[in-house]
Order: sequence, then structure tokens, then C-alpha cells
Amino acid sequence: QVHLVESGGDLVQAGDSLRLSCAAAGRTFTNLIMAWFREVPGKEREFVAAVRKNGEETYYADSAKGRFTISRDDAKSTVYLQMNSLTPEDTAVYYCAADTGDVLYSVRYPYAREYDYWGQGTQVTVSS
Repeated sequence: QVHLVESGGDLVQAGDSLRLSCAAAGRTFTNLIMAWFREVPGKEREFVAAVRKNGEETYYADSAKGRFTISRDDAKSTVYLQMNSLTPEDTAVYYCAADTGDVLYSVRYPYAREYDYWGQGTQVTVSS
């Protein structure tokens, strides 16, 4: 079992930056693929970014590419999402997720149903 706890959400102005953190516990962090999703009321949970076990392979949604950066610190069992140039469209509850598998991850990463564990989310609100 893996327990995930997100933090760092806040109310900010358009153009500001935020750094979200997700701490993992319960098994060896280095064996987990980590990702960030976001969700707003009435919408499907949306993929944002993911990082492979070695930390060198990353994936980004088109909406995040060029503005957001995902990274991991295996010594701290933590994954981060650095968000820059925030807009009101980024307002959502942000969730971290963990995948214990690896087969065909290059095609599985955008789909929430493929992940094994989820945090409870952290609210990000961006005002204009």
C-alpha cells in the first residue's frame, strides 16, 4: 500500500507561480512512477504531468508544457510540480498519483484509471 499526501496549493494571482509537493509512504519510492492530475467540478480528471522511475523521462499535457515542470527527490520520497505563469484556467484540485507498474507506460500515462494510488488533493485557485 502507498499513502500520498499533497501540499502547496494556494490562492494566487494570474501570472504567479506555485510549487506543489506530494510525499509518498508505504513502499520504496524509487519503484513508483509518479504523476499529477487535476480536476474541476463537472469535468473529467485531467492528466498534467508524469515522471518515470529514473527521473529522466517526463510527460506533459499540452496545457502544461512550457509552464510546468515535474521532478522527484527519491531521498525524500517526494514528487514536485513547479507551476509558472498561472492562469485562471489552471484553477483545480490537483492530485498526485502513483503507478506500481511499468509495462507499456508510454501509452498508459495519460489515463487516470491506470494508476494504483491517489492522494486527497490540494486546491489551487488562480484569480484574474
